[in-house]
Amino acid sequence: MRERHFLISYALPFLLLPSVCAQQAASLSPLVQKYVRVSAPKVVLEHVRVIDGTGQPAVGDRNVVIERGKITALDAGSDTPTADGTTVLDLRGYTVMPGIVGMHNHLFYAAEPNGDSNWNSEPPLLLPQMTFSAPRLYLAGGVTTLRTTGSVETYTDLNLKRAIEEGKLPGPHIDVTGPYLDGPHSFFLQVHELSGPEEARQMVEYWADRGVTSFKAYMGITRAELKATIEAAHKRGIKVTGHLCSVTYKEAAELGIDDLEHGFFVNTQLDPDKKPDECSSSMGTYTLEHLDPNGPEAKDLIDTLVKHHVAITSTLPVFEDAIPGRPPLRQRVLEAMTPEAREAYLYNRERPATMKPSKNDWAMLFKRDLQMEKAFAAAGGLLLAGLDPTGDGGVVPGFGDQREIELLVEAGFSPVEAISIATLNGATYLGHQDKIGSITVGKNADLVIIKGDPATSISDIEQVEIVFKDGVGYDSQKLIDSTKGRYGQY
Repeated sequence: MRERHFLISYALPFLLLPSVCAQQAASLSPLVQKYVRVSAPKVVLEHVRVIDGTGQPAVGDRNVVIERGKITALDAGSDTPTADGTTVLDLRGYTVMPGIVGMHNHLFYAAEPNGDSNWNSEPPLLLPQMTFSAPRLYLAGGVTTLRTTGSVETYTDLNLKRAIEEGKLPGPHIDVTGPYLDGPHSFFLQVHELSGPEEARQMVEYWADRGVTSFKAYMGITRAELKATIEAAHKRGIKVTGHLCSVTYKEAAELGIDDLEHGFFVNTQLDPDKKPDECSSSMGTYTLEHLDPNGPEAKDLIDTLVKHHVAITSTLPVFEDAIPGRPPLRQRVLEAMTPEAREAYLYNRERPATMKPSKNDWAMLFKRDLQMEKAFAAAGGLLLAGLDPTGDGGVVPGFGDQREIELLVEAGFSPVEAISIATLNGATYLGHQDKIGSITVGKNADLVIIKGDPATSISDIEQVEIVFKDGVGYDSQKLIDSTKGRYGQY
């Protein structure tokens, strides 16, 4: 990549940042400036291939013009005349796509104390906050907007969002989801268990008053509690998603939920031991195994979801690691982890020889979910993309978002369709499709510069070099280097 800089002064680019959001209105802190590679009143991405996020074919040799944080022109590729205050990037051989809108992107890590190679560990399962490493890794991986989809330290997440918007810390724009709304027998000591519908309503109102912009129902919530949650949230114009078990997908759709997490892995409607308002023993794997994607029950479920405008969030990376030998090991992912987190991850990749084989055929279940997600999208459902960075430590922010897009291609989507799911679909769900999610004149310049052509080789999605957020280009490698060996610690 050849860069031509024509800046009036070193300070001017930071004084002329666009006024689209609080971060742009304020000067970026010296800390954030360390990770900025491109910042000027006008930036021209010259001779670049464009994947616009709509699912349309990529278009080669285009010039994308950014001014004051907005996309102001999309023209045929040409050599740009030099001018003061303009940065021109010669991007022959590169691709630009919209910033990823991550829809299941936690800011914590899942830790199993005293884990060993025999898969022994001691309670409690813990969720330490990754307030330092996660935002940097997300941004480095191309994520410019994310939904936390369940918070453990909600005040921390709200304060982090504010610090990023004020330009004090690097990271994506954040849709902060409130604390998990769970019923009895929660897996996590850090999650509060609801006492009933009234407390669900109170929690929604309390956290909405403090700036939370979405809510998540969890596995043990009852139908009455979920109903109260949805009604209270909708009165505030806030959407509700759910990782469910005690409530089935169809029940949740009929109650008015807006989104369901984890594809079709956690729907319990066919589980033989399912009781009302109680989680079943298989937690949905039985239903997935027995739900023929071409059968009447699957069609009825999908029709119900589409009719009620319920989105589905795909989180394929968190399930892929249950399949032996998957995912491929990436050195950059391993280097991001602390030694302890890396050790735990590598232990969990290898089933102990003394352990009985899993009762679930995870390769079959994974394939079945891919088929269901494809069928849902084909029926007109809104499919979203996330990663859920809790999969035995191996699903890492940013890198996992890239892997999700690769796995959507494995599900049968074309590369440009998979990118659209991970960009414009998320923006549409959040109601921000007029600002982000696609490369269109007038939208925010939230863009990802990739070496190569993911439209023909989806693995090139991993070769991110610069991530523009509101017209400021961040150096992906510098952000990654700043977190090396830290994911799992803070």
